[in-house]
Formats: sequence, C-alpha cells, structure tokens
Amino acid sequence: MLAAGGAEVLINMSASPYQLGKHAVRTELITRQAKQFALPVVFVNQVGGNDELIFDGASCTVDRAGRLLAQCRDFTEQLLVVDLDGPAVGGTEALREGMASLKAALELGLRDYVVKCGFSKVVLGLSGGIDSAVVAVLAADALGPGNVVGVAMPSRYSSGQSTEDARSLAKNLGIDFRVIPIEPMHVVFEEALAGAFVGTDRNVAEQNIQARTRGIVIMALSNKFGYLALATGNKSELAVGYCTLYGDMCGGLSVIGDVPKTVVYQLARHINRTAGADRIPADILDRPPSAELKPNQLDEDTLPPYDVLDAILYRYVEQDMNVRRIAEQGFDPSLVRDVAQMVDRSEYKRRQAAPCLKVTGRAFGMGRRLPMAQRFKYE
Repeated sequence: MLAAGGAEVLINMSASPYQLGKHAVRTELITRQAKQFALPVVFVNQVGGNDELIFDGASCTVDRAGRLLAQCRDFTEQLLVVDLDGPAVGGTEALREGMASLKAALELGLRDYVVKCGFSKVVLGLSGGIDSAVVAVLAADALGPGNVVGVAMPSRYSSGQSTEDARSLAKNLGIDFRVIPIEPMHVVFEEALAGAFVGTDRNVAEQNIQARTRGIVIMALSNKFGYLALATGNKSELAVGYCTLYGDMCGGLSVIGDVPKTVVYQLARHINRTAGADRIPADILDRPPSAELKPNQLDEDTLPPYDVLDAILYRYVEQDMNVRRIAEQGFDPSLVRDVAQMVDRSEYKRRQAAPCLKVTGRAFGMGRRLPMAQRFKYE
C-alpha cells in the first residue's frame, strides 16, 4: 500500500528483541522487501535491556536493489547519517555472531537491568561449577569486577576442589570472593527437623536443605549491603525442574535462564578462547556437572546426558513438537515422555523463578506459560 501510494523510502521503526541467529532472518526480510518494491528500506531498531527483553540495535539501510548501504553497531547506541543516493557516511559495522553475539546480549541485558533497578553491585554463589562461572564472567565484564561479589558456600558434600576452583575463578576475574561455609547451619536445620523426620529415609528433602541454606546466605548479603542477587541456573535445569525453589533459584535476575546447558559450555569455551587464557579454570570445564548435595552425586544420575536432553527440550519447548513426533526423530519414546512430563510438572517452579534474559525463540516466563494444575497424559 505504501509503495502504491508513492512512498520513496520505507522506514521500519522497530523494537525487535534479540534472539541468537536473528540477524540473518532480519537481513533476508529487509532485503526481500527492498527488492520486491524497488524501494530503499531503513531499519531503525531499539537498543538496550527492558526486563527480560534485550534489544540489540544493529540498525541498517539497504538500497532499492537490497544492497547494504549502512550498518550500525550491535548492542550500542549509534547515530549514522545515510545518503540514500550515495555511499554511507561512517561506513558499515561488522556485527557479532554466535557466542560473541550471545555474550554481548547477556551483558547488555544484565547491565541495563541492574542499573535501571537502582543497583550498583551484584552477588552470586560460586559453586565451582560451569553455570556460576559463566555468570560471574558476564557480571564482571558488564558491571566491572569491583561490582561483583562471589560467595563459595561449601557443605560436607562439597569437594575441596570446587572451592579452590571458585577461588581461582574469582582471582582471574578480579572480583570480591568470600567463603561462608554452610555446614554449621546445615547441622542445625537437620537437628531441628530430626523429630519431624523420624522413621523416614533420607531423600531430596535433606539435599534441598543445603540449597535453601545457600539461598538464605545470598539473600542476607543482598539485603544487608544492597546487592542484586543473581540466580545462576541454566535453561535445561529450569526446564525439567532440576533446581530448588528458595535455594539456587533465589535472585532478582536469572542471567542464563534461557541458555541451554550445552550452550553454556560453548559460551565458556568462547570466553577462554577470546581471552587467550583460562579465565574460567580448565577444571571447571572438565569436571562432570554435579549439584554436590549428596556423596558422589552427578547430574546424569537424574537426567539424561545434556546433549540428548537439550535436543529434546529444543523440539518440545521451542518448536512445539509433541512427544510422538520427537520420538520419530530418533529419540527413545519413554525418555521423551519422561522429559516432557518433567517440563510440564515443573511449571510451578518457573512461575516463581526470577525473570530470565531472553535469548532464544521461546524463553520461559513471558514467552511460554502453561497451566500449573493439570493432568496431561502422554500416549
């Protein structure tokens, strides 16, 4: 209609949220429109974080043949003057791709959330695991090392190596590091509950006392010193409920809650590769994932390998495939059914989770809501 009405240029004033890989989709759309109507297209996109949403900018202009005239930087405000009849003033900017793009997005979303909420410093638990290590790097790079407090909270089941890896990470990043053992608190809780638990076997209830004790410590520091608490869980854990309400889920913002576990590892390797050094200690990358809430515990005691789990979750959560269709793609039908049930039965946890920075096509929270009270059956 605009072209038929005599428009000489099409201007798209956009608030297009970031999504990993989305730039290629935008480019194809803008180029196709320019060619179809033989008109230049100016794409002007918002920049900055707005709660869960991250706007990456990357505004651009193409001529009537779809050729790029100007490309603004991503994740940064920029004013660029463009002559539609001549070359761009200021040239074109190369946009980040892959893990570089993801890292920049998460840092922008984290920084804007912290600043707009009136905070200057953040606090997070450092378990010696990959998730908290990546969040610590993102926080240090987004806010400055002096504004990040990392806390190791070892229990009787924590390996000494975990605490030392957390210490090494903090030293590499230059952030404030503290060790607050939770064992004395853990013992008190167990003694207080002994009467109520008499005659029962130890199970996940005792394990979660540790996670919730750590949540108390993090929130106490947040309240006392005005730090924003960061939750460090990833999307894979949040999807299947492998997380503890009022424990490791405590926080005002979930930084990587929309980043699958396998992508967390990719991001960690990107961080070390671009730094030319192990900012994240190699031991953290190499050690099998574990919540360390009972002796010799590994994530794979409860969950399938993360590469398999993430492949199923991608199809079920982001592509809306049903159980039968996913199984037809080569996955064990009983495993697919179990994963789907874990996802749906964990909705009550996600409703109480901190907001997650959105970086995929379907983030939990505002992007995907299902009934908490339901009796879905998977045939």
